Amino acid sequence: MKKLLAFTLLLAISQIGRAQEIETRAKNFNLKKTVALEGYDPVSYFDNKPLEGKSELKVSYKGVTYLFATPNNVTRFKANPAKYEPAYGGWCAYAMGETGEKVKIDPETYKITDGKLYLFYNFWGNNTLTDWSKNQGPLKAKADQNWKKFVQ
Repeated sequence: MKKLLAFTLLLAISQIGRAQEIETRAKNFNLKKTVALEGYDPVSYFDNKPLEGKSELKVSYKGVTYLFATPNNVTRFKANPAKYEPAYGGWCAYAMGETGEKVKIDPETYKITDGKLYLFYNFWGNNTLTDWSKNQGPLKAKADQNWKKFVQ
């Protein structure tokens, strides 16, 4: 009986931890009306053509909802969601590295490096992808550290 009670308690604690992780992700991701990537299909970036997703093709992964342009992209995402999720919750990678701030992005300004999607601010003549590319290594290292403050 004690073992069953201990198991039940551990299960409940793990479920609470998982719910908190999902809540933290959703709170810190760049979401517009609960949807990531401003409605763009995360898989399409890896095909070198960002496409807007369709509301009827959506998938939620750990509290974050993504839209997809094609049923095939839904299948690809479901097979490996972590591969397609944007770095830094979809916030501007340059700003995350430079100042540690969550800054909006232009969903069509991006770079894929080492199989990871990075997004950038590109408004009013300021394209941060250009600055990121000049100093990517140090900025990425700093952005990785800064992002941990939001998700841990």
